[in-house]
Amino acid sequence: MSITINIWINEERYEKLQKAGLANMAEEALAGLKVIKVPCTEEQKDKVLKVFPTAKYDSATTKSIELLPREVKDKIFDLVVEKQNIDVMDEFLKNY
Repeated sequence: MSITINIWINEERYEKLQKAGLANMAEEALAGLKVIKVPCTEEQKDKVLKVFPTAKYDSATTKSIELLPREVKDKIFDLVVEKQNIDVMDEFLKNY
């Protein structure tokens, strides 16, 4: 089972990805919108849900963690750019 955090890519984020040479990480999703799917393990998912009470796990359809605050998704996105890799959740969760 693949659990993800979907980071939607707006123009500002796409520009950052392009500057870092990572534009190919963004996948086409809905109506031309792009997304980066950051993978999570079951343990990481549980920790995210515990640390961020507004977050919910959609087990029925997307198998993704939803409703994370924007600043949290911004931090995850910044880590993806910094590490040039989508496997950043261990690093991200060290701060919590």
